Amino acid sequence: MIGKKKLPEKLNICIVAKNFPMLGRSSEYGFLWPIARNLAKDHDVTVIAWSNPDKKIEIVQDNVKAYFLYEKGQMKNFTNKVYDKFKELNDEKPFHIVHSIDASATEIGSRKKEHKVAIAYDVESTSMSQVFSIIGIMNDSIKSIISTSIAVTFTFLTTYFLRDRKLLKSADGVFVSTPVQQISLERYYLYPSVKTYSVPYGIEVTDLSPREKSDELRKKLNLPKHSKVAVSLIDINEEGIIKSILKSFEKVAIKKPSARLILIGKTALTKNIELLIYNLALGSKVIYINSPSNMEFPDYTALADVFINLSNQSSGYESTLLEAMAQKKVIIGSEVSPISTIVTHNVDGFLVRPADISEISNLILKIFNDELNVDSISDKAQAKIFSLFDMKKMVANTIDAYRNILLSTGNYKK
Repeated sequence: MIGKKKLPEKLNICIVAKNFPMLGRSSEYGFLWPIARNLAKDHDVTVIAWSNPDKKIEIVQDNVKAYFLYEKGQMKNFTNKVYDKFKELNDEKPFHIVHSIDASATEIGSRKKEHKVAIAYDVESTSMSQVFSIIGIMNDSIKSIISTSIAVTFTFLTTYFLRDRKLLKSADGVFVSTPVQQISLERYYLYPSVKTYSVPYGIEVTDLSPREKSDELRKKLNLPKHSKVAVSLIDINEEGIIKSILKSFEKVAIKKPSARLILIGKTALTKNIELLIYNLALGSKVIYINSPSNMEFPDYTALADVFINLSNQSSGYESTLLEAMAQKKVIIGSEVSPISTIVTHNVDGFLVRPADISEISNLILKIFNDELNVDSISDKAQAKIFSLFDMKKMVANTIDAYRNILLSTGNYKK
């Protein structure tokens, strides 16, 4: 035990992420802020990120110190800038552990021995989500199965050997949200399960009372009176999934002309998607909302009779689906995304293969036609979220993981 330091009670934690919301709602990494804020009650927490809406370079909020490195046109040098800021702060007060939500801390990871710091990554830092996304758009045809298999193999091999292998080699621990991610890391990425830590990141469950539908917003969107509404969060980069949603809604719109589909994205629609909407004669029935604010997003969720998110690009549980469940909405998620480990199909929500247009359209129609026990499903969805996402439990599990990671480095003793 000579040379080993006693494991500290109070940890000095550095969290790194390109996108770090200082609010916990409806964001790509919406779970981060409540986790950081609650960690900071008993530990020192510093965040290094790229930008914030107000373009501030430093924010101190609820004992969390956040530094933002935004420089116009300089995003390509972000990992180096992260390292420089880390070194500056680490020289002032050494960190015990760096927790990188994405791959932004790779430069720190490559020099971790020099700074005697432990490094942990979220599984999002790898390219695993790209593989899951490709699998999600596969259908049952032989042609699709063959082409998807080739695409999955090519994507895995190129991303693993070009980037992921080096990243995982430097990792003292990796955070996962689901057993599938843990098994995939061990089986395909050759990363030992003993170094993976499962923490069900999600949302901070506070006020669970359902939000009232906004008549003002309905008028603003020109929604027909008593029309049924499907709301879907989309990623423009997942064109195959967007096409599935649109083709599914085409069948819905034919049988229920007053129904509307609200698509919510982060950037402008591509020309391909705009053309598809036109060709499917959905121009008056699809409403696209570009980047609503965190404060506005819940109002769009409140309008939904069904909330859809078929994305497979998150390492953790998609916060928008969890918030929709907490607000007693019927949700449709992807059966190959992490949400599949929470939702019990046909009990507290629905799981589909994103490419299954027929199943998606049939589900939406059944929900719109009140052929399902919507009240029972939504009640069970809210109850499950409340039981699973206890913030005290999430924070305790995160701290336990940090301490085990520190012990695994061989630099500490209990």
